[in-house]
Amino acid sequence: MLRSYPWHPRAVTGPTLQAVMLTRRGGPEVLERVELPLPAPGPGELRVRVRVTGVGATDVTMRRRGYLYAPKLPFVPGYETVGDVDAIGDGVQGFAIGDRVCALLVYGGYATHVVRGAEHWVKVPDGLDDGAVCALLLNYVTAYQAIHGNARLQPGQTALVDAANGGVGQALLDLLRAHGVRAIGAAAAARHPLVRAYGAEPIEGRAARLDDATRAVVPAGVDAAFDGIGGPQLRECIRATRRGGAVVWYGFMNVHGLGVVRNFVDIFVGARLRGRRGSFYGITAQYRKDRRPFQRDLAALFALLAAGTIQPKIAERFPLLDARAANERLERGGIDGKLLLVAAALTAR
Repeated sequence: MLRSYPWHPRAVTGPTLQAVMLTRRGGPEVLERVELPLPAPGPGELRVRVRVTGVGATDVTMRRRGYLYAPKLPFVPGYETVGDVDAIGDGVQGFAIGDRVCALLVYGGYATHVVRGAEHWVKVPDGLDDGAVCALLLNYVTAYQAIHGNARLQPGQTALVDAANGGVGQALLDLLRAHGVRAIGAAAAARHPLVRAYGAEPIEGRAARLDDATRAVVPAGVDAAFDGIGGPQLRECIRATRRGGAVVWYGFMNVHGLGVVRNFVDIFVGARLRGRRGSFYGITAQYRKDRRPFQRDLAALFALLAAGTIQPKIAERFPLLDARAANERLERGGIDGKLLLVAAALTAR
């Protein structure tokens, strides 16, 4: 895990790292640039100089209302990172200084350096773009495992993707196309060209009921539905799915408290009473239980990326320590692709 440090700018001596720290709950303005001691990696650890870190909805959840897997405040956010091995702790094998690696950090990526156990770092194959690799770590692994693990979709089947213009939604559309699945993407009318660009059929995502709109396209209901919103839309996704089909809820974006409880009842009780296979997917819980499926599926995604079969979209790049500006942009919405924080030397390219 990332180490936590008591910090005060005047108390830092010796080598340092630069970071953006979350010190209290609130809007993007609570993110503060800080200077912290540069730690040496302990036994079994790697220190990585960050190239690229993603900015996404989970960062907002941590900042505004907390997150089950985040540490106590203050801490450095940043869920997924690509970087270069900078120092190696005792007992680590299989890595060399300068190796390009990536990791699902959950927190710690808004910094120039990250220290984490070597078992969490995955080598990045040559020839892959840093930003595209960063987009794979959270959004695409989530989508891949939901498609192949939870829904178990086969080529030629049909799927509904709610919030199709979101980060995971776009990854789902891209991977469903690659897998030969006919996709229906629910999004606001202004985002329908984006949905069509992935070869999917757009439907209205807010102004009409998802089940009615979906069954107007696939009268028998889709083979699987993916929802990252929750609430009434999760229930509409259940009704849009045929009997025997799968419904995957993968996020807490617009629900909390009793709303989360209601969603779990809907997905595990309501879906099954209607004859659907309901399941919840959470990448962090899966990873903490067993990181091997993540590493296996990431390797499959690396291969798809290298072949050009999938094409993660990068919306905007910000300098690494401009996390506040990137979070402000994220909360304004209207983003097509992944927001990235990029080290200065790479930003200048």
